[in-house]
Amino acid sequence: MEQTLLLNSFWQGVFEWLNKWDTQLFLQINTVWTNPILDNIYPWFRESNTWVPLYLFLILFVSMNFKEKAVSWLLFVVITLTLTDQLSSNLIKNLVARPRPCSDPYFMDQVRLLLNNCSGGYSFTSSHATNHFGFAMFIVLTLQPIFKKWSRLFFVWAAAISYGQVYVGVHYPLDILCGGLLGSLIGYITSKTYLHYFGSFKMSTD
Repeated sequence: MEQTLLLNSFWQGVFEWLNKWDTQLFLQINTVWTNPILDNIYPWFRESNTWVPLYLFLILFVSMNFKEKAVSWLLFVVITLTLTDQLSSNLIKNLVARPRPCSDPYFMDQVRLLLNNCSGGYSFTSSHATNHFGFAMFIVLTLQPIFKKWSRLFFVWAAAISYGQVYVGVHYPLDILCGGLLGSLIGYITSKTYLHYFGSFKMSTD
């Protein structure tokens, strides 16, 4: 009984420390590490619609250069994004039920919200981080033979968008960190599965 109480006390202390660290870092990013340029950029930079040209480029690039593999590749992209979105939005968020910083009645008055309204739903994990890191991991591992070292820029892209979720006031850093790890894991599994069954891409040397 005493060991159980000690263990519970330990985990409660860990949770309180994480929550304190998470809140302090959120306030630092959201209210201190700011400037007018990022204030104008991040509200649209983090939006999925902003990156439609990038998605269209990847679809056209794969379709035109790897016709026989394009359908299977696009199917696995859809599978990756479906898994990341469903696990984050419909499973983990509902299980944890953590309020967003901009909708928490005990905290929202300290938040600098840069959007017209606070995004709906819960905060943990960030679906933006899960989706974008899952997509980035899939792209890097499947298209690395084509894009070489430049493929790693997709991780920078995913990280920048995820950081924006904290900057605009709708997610805590821990939401981003765990969402990024979850998405990366899913992207790793789906990309390795794809490569196992369909092989890697190779540009023609003809």
